[in-house]
Amino acid sequence: MQRKVYVPGVALLAALTAGCTGGSGTDGSTADDKAGEANTSVAAPGKYRTLREPCGSVDRALLRDLLPGATTLPEEQQEKAYDGTAAVTYDTDRRVGCRWKVDSPAATHHLLVDFERVVSYDSDVSDDDRAKEVYAKQEIAADLPTPTRSPEEGDGEGEDTEDGEAEGSASPDGSGSPTASASQSGDQSGDAAGDVAGDDSATRTPDPADVTDSASGSGGSTGTQAPQGLEPRILADLGDTAFLDDALVRSGSTTQRRTVSVVFRTSNVIVTVQYSEQPALTTDVPDSKELQEKTQALARRLAEQFTD
Repeated sequence: MQRKVYVPGVALLAALTAGCTGGSGTDGSTADDKAGEANTSVAAPGKYRTLREPCGSVDRALLRDLLPGATTLPEEQQEKAYDGTAAVTYDTDRRVGCRWKVDSPAATHHLLVDFERVVSYDSDVSDDDRAKEVYAKQEIAADLPTPTRSPEEGDGEGEDTEDGEAEGSASPDGSGSPTASASQSGDQSGDAAGDVAGDDSATRTPDPADVTDSASGSGGSTGTQAPQGLEPRILADLGDTAFLDDALVRSGSTTQRRTVSVVFRTSNVIVTVQYSEQPALTTDVPDSKELQEKTQALARRLAEQFTD
């Protein structure tokens, strides 16, 4: 009987040949490259990962100027007035705020400082771009007169900024139209409301009803317009973009209260400063220029802290 002869060397050669043919090193490296490319497409996180403590962000010298009635109080009450009251929030890495209120025989002054750190939950949208959308909605809600220019702007102001957006334009897509921008962002599942992960009411600074009846009164939708040249407007050289609102409203049927609001964005943080004065006499009208200057001075001081 003849037996079949097996040649080990031939079988080994066939196995090696099959292995090389079935697993191409070129294909494997291509897959790894594609995986690496996918990882680099994630949008960059925002510059700021935490927020400053708001009650300690306003120094005593500024508080004495903003709350003149505090100097008439006993020392213990002065300290309490200058300490302010922190807003109740559930995520201090996302939103914090502080309020001050001082009554005096001449007038009552209110001050509110609010910091919001915007986070995008869309891997294709950066935190900064999402913050632009949130800021744009606030600017649109303020209903600023069009066109507006800050009195301190020179002839060269209002031109294109470094990122190609016109000064004062809140459009995150560079279209120059805040309205179009807000419409775009509203169509996205992760719009400004979603930026607070669905718990905006929980992390948001409580609405300071005792500070202002209308932070978006556009200079008097519920009261008297601000003097000419001091109308609500875009502000230059404050953060990445900023605007000022000025509203004069009546408290009940007697005294008048003026509230000046300055809102600015720096990277992925939006800062709001509201300052109001309500004179004791019904015949007194709070001075718009003085309140605007003080509010802007505080806003610029806070902006400097974020660049430290």
